Amino acid sequence: MRSESFSPRSIAIIGASPDQGKISGRLMKLLIERGFGGVIYPINPKYGEIGGLRCYPDLQSVEGPVDMVVLVTPAVAAPEALKQAGQKGVGTAVIVSAGFAESGEDGKELERQLVALAREYGIRLLGPNTIGFVNGFDRIAVTFTTYADDDIPPGPIAIVSQSGAFGSGMAAMARRRGLGMGYFVATGNEADLNFADVLGAVLDDKRIAIVAGYVEGLREGQSLLDIAVKALDLGKPVVLTKVGRSQAGATAAASHTGALAVQDVVFDGIARQYGLVRARNEEHLLDVLQALLFCSNLKGSRIGVVTGSGGAGVLIADRAADLGLGLPALSDATRDRLKALVPGFASVANPVDVSAQIFRDQDSLREVMLAVLDDPSVDVGMVWTQLSERQSDMMVEAFRQVKERASKPFVVCWVAAPDRAITALHSHGIAAFRGGEPAVDAIAAVVFYVEARRRRERGAMPLLVASELPSRSGVLGTVQAAKLLTEAGISVAKALFCATADEAVEAARQIGFPVALKIESPDILHKTEAGGIRLGLGDEAGLRAAHADMLAEVSRRAPHAKVSGVIVQEMAAPGVELVVGIQNDPTFGPVVMVGAGGILVEVLRDMVFRKAPVSEAEAGRMLDELRTSALLDGVRGKPPVDRKAVAALIAGVSRFGAANGARLRELDLNPVMATPCGVVVVDWLMVLD
Repeated sequence: MRSESFSPRSIAIIGASPDQGKISGRLMKLLIERGFGGVIYPINPKYGEIGGLRCYPDLQSVEGPVDMVVLVTPAVAAPEALKQAGQKGVGTAVIVSAGFAESGEDGKELERQLVALAREYGIRLLGPNTIGFVNGFDRIAVTFTTYADDDIPPGPIAIVSQSGAFGSGMAAMARRRGLGMGYFVATGNEADLNFADVLGAVLDDKRIAIVAGYVEGLREGQSLLDIAVKALDLGKPVVLTKVGRSQAGATAAASHTGALAVQDVVFDGIARQYGLVRARNEEHLLDVLQALLFCSNLKGSRIGVVTGSGGAGVLIADRAADLGLGLPALSDATRDRLKALVPGFASVANPVDVSAQIFRDQDSLREVMLAVLDDPSVDVGMVWTQLSERQSDMMVEAFRQVKERASKPFVVCWVAAPDRAITALHSHGIAAFRGGEPAVDAIAAVVFYVEARRRRERGAMPLLVASELPSRSGVLGTVQAAKLLTEAGISVAKALFCATADEAVEAARQIGFPVALKIESPDILHKTEAGGIRLGLGDEAGLRAAHADMLAEVSRRAPHAKVSGVIVQEMAAPGVELVVGIQNDPTFGPVVMVGAGGILVEVLRDMVFRKAPVSEAEAGRMLDELRTSALLDGVRGKPPVDRKAVAALIAGVSRFGAANGARLRELDLNPVMATPCGVVVVDWLMVLD
């Protein structure tokens, strides 16, 4: 779909009504009032005229071409109306009518009929059950939402929403902040056009600089990722508010990786990977939009702060530290320059705490801000003020002059600001926020996006070679799985299968004592819980005793498990325990995970996900995002682990998962021992599908 689909020159409203209190009447009213310059064809056999326009009994009676139809008929009449649209050669249909998949089985069947007709006639469907769309550029309001009751000033922002009410609310907030909106589109049931389709269409419009979205669920994750890559290449940020962070999104899984793959955690990791900016809620989303719009020339993450409140400065500094942003020390030259501008009791450290007097003097305020922005260690400026109704015009002018002269971006935190002051700042291309923390959060989002663009990897993806996986489904044997992993270049501890105690002794002699002894059973996925592991066995006697004891304990704890034998395995050197795995996500396909491993994996729940495959550089960033990342750098005198080796293993696992696709249902490597000398997988679970 292309953006031109939202720029029809002729629109037929099937089910139009003269009653403006009804949805079918409001659609015509708003389309006319907002200044649509094309042709409108009301369709309803009950009327000869509506709103001064000729009303047609059916679509076939319309003499001229029709670019778009809007269906506001009862659900049961929608298939026939769409068929008429197809016969007329209409390219796009907006189905406002409800009563389809959202209403039960009968509605689902009606929706299937719509999709079949759309495919037959080559029509693209928006909806059903949608409040429609607004094209601010061409003054087209195909909607009944109250957002369109007022003017729709165009601008560089597009909003695509899976919720009509929530999306129109965001659009209204954007208008109130003076942020012009080129498109607002509500996707409805997404019987045909889905969220990613619409996102891609509005992204194609050269007048759009930023796309915002509200997401409740995704059916085709890869489509969104394709759009994300395209958006990065175009330099157009995509900002998403996605709901559904709870455990309810998780699916049952055999491995730790699967059990931890809560939908939102997976989405969050992939969003980071693909440069999708996440916003917590509608307020945060609007903050991020204006920061991206007005601070697009940001080069780094170091903030220079000017404030009239010491407390506000501390709050800003604390929040910046939380988000990994810096407040650098200003140079001696900058400090000397500031001392000449501020009272003697003011602080010229960063934050620069000036007196209220500075905010009453246009020239002083301007020069203080320019001094901070000129400092070579500062990437972005921030000024905090409050109230100042009487001085608001003067302050706006000072900020305008700073914007005109500065080569670096800055933002204004204006607590309880007059509405006209905020509107004026936006008109000058200056981001204005209601407080310090929202401003810092918005800057952090811009920094994230700038870094995502910098690291955009334009090279070819790694060659993926699928393994010769067994044709059966279920848990693969330890030795067989180890062979597949080794062939894929993934280092695993040497392991031998043994059916008897005598075979176990012979295997231990071959490997070399000390060894580990583990139960082998397709019914026991987590050996520790069944008492199926013995470690550090140093001689034959100890091995035989451990063998007998382990079998007895497993029999007590898991009496119904089928035990095929034991695994004798070399003891790995101790190190930092990690978990690395592959999970086939229903939305995004193979995803790779790394987290804090060992027996606390599901307690700490410290994990990071990415879409597979990943590069070693991306794997390194995954390690950096772990809350326990500091353990890899060495604590209490311990040397740091070989991060490059760990990143290489994660990248290798991701290639293995991506190459084998849906056949590899789950792969769980836990623990993975990371040491200063390298990395080795100590235990593994592979589940085929």
